[in-house]
Amino acid sequence: MTTLYVKNMVCERCVKVVREELTATNYTVTHIELGRVVLAENFTDSDFKVARLVLQRNGFELLDNEEQKLVEMVKKLVIQHVHGYQEKAGSQNFSEYLSDETGVNYFKLSKLFSTTEGVTIEKYIIHQKIEKVKELLLYGEQTLGEIAFELDYSSTAHLSGQFKSVVGLTPTEFKRNGPGHRKPLDEV
Repeated sequence: MTTLYVKNMVCERCVKVVREELTATNYTVTHIELGRVVLAENFTDSDFKVARLVLQRNGFELLDNEEQKLVEMVKKLVIQHVHGYQEKAGSQNFSEYLSDETGVNYFKLSKLFSTTEGVTIEKYIIHQKIEKVKELLLYGEQTLGEIAFELDYSSTAHLSGQFKSVVGLTPTEFKRNGPGHRKPLDEV
């Protein structure tokens, strides 16, 4: 059995592509989730090279060291939380949630993340939230107040201010200008 840690798996479509590509290469996927694939085979060096090429061809990256894996795990947890792929952490502080899920002290996680990604975990969360806000605004099914509530903002004004500082447009201006300002989640 081999576990692969994969960078840039940020949505269910990514999971589908990775599963299909590895299966087409005659590997048996026993479990797959964002950022992680468990295969039935015990990998040799040759298998790792093949998997690395297959993944790279599709815009993914095979992670080799523990620090890279940890950073990707934090990104996966943030994306799952913000984009609704899993239940919210509830009343638990998000830094405690990350520490509990990774088994690593938040101070260490934060330092590693900032050093590796060039942005703090908090800024990464904000940018993910703003991408979610953009998506919801373009759907046009919710008011800004409903979006603010859904994404745990303290108020609509707080969401609007943060949106303007990140995007350079107010939510209304963004909605008027359309989807040209959206980013893929792996580029946030």
